[in-house]
Amino acid sequence: MSGTSKIAAIDGSTETTPPPKFTGELDVHYISYGSEKESSYLPAIRQLISKDLSEPYSIYVYRYFLYQWGDLCFMALDGESNALLGVIVCKLEPHRGGPLRGYIAMLATRSEYRGRGIATKLVRLAVEKMIEKDADEIALETEVTNTPSLRIYENLGFLRTKRLHRYYLNGSTAFRLLLYLKPGIPFKPTFPPDFPAEYGEGHGQISQDGQASEDDQRVERQEARMGEEENMYEERLDVTGH
Repeated sequence: MSGTSKIAAIDGSTETTPPPKFTGELDVHYISYGSEKESSYLPAIRQLISKDLSEPYSIYVYRYFLYQWGDLCFMALDGESNALLGVIVCKLEPHRGGPLRGYIAMLATRSEYRGRGIATKLVRLAVEKMIEKDADEIALETEVTNTPSLRIYENLGFLRTKRLHRYYLNGSTAFRLLLYLKPGIPFKPTFPPDFPAEYGEGHGQISQDGQASEDDQRVERQEARMGEEENMYEERLDVTGH
């Protein structure tokens, strides 16, 4: 289930009454998220992302990512007021016994500051951090109509690998995009969780006391929080883009 949660990677969505563009000199500071910043920034992160999400998410979804992969979350702050201007939320974990997959779950910038390179910088920071952690690839989904978001990712080397019909709860269709970080990664096999024996011990195995492994329990919690419905057997990537 790694890297396939139905969370929109958003930057540039149209708002009903957008505020005027900020045209003055911009001083932006970029910092990583930490648990000590929750009280100061988690409400602002939720408010910013919720404006553009294709689906609503509870605070538990945000905490799922931020508590475990806070170092993969970066915030763009106004240099004078420390107000939140943009944020990216990611995770990194093995994908079905195969590659170590990074996942960009959420990306948002305040509408009046779009077009100033904030979203691109946030993605670069996240990608660099995941490379530092030896990621093999990075995945995300975004709506097929979200041209600004697609432009950002494709300019950074992401490829469209799959079209996901009616992927979001609002009925929108999405593209899955991947950035391959190492040679041969598109051809590295992955295995459905139903067949752990095919890829060795320690992946999805049942312990001696009959309890599911910690990894399985984590996956179940993530599925419950996100309400995801996933076809386990249609995940093999079409690297031709069809």
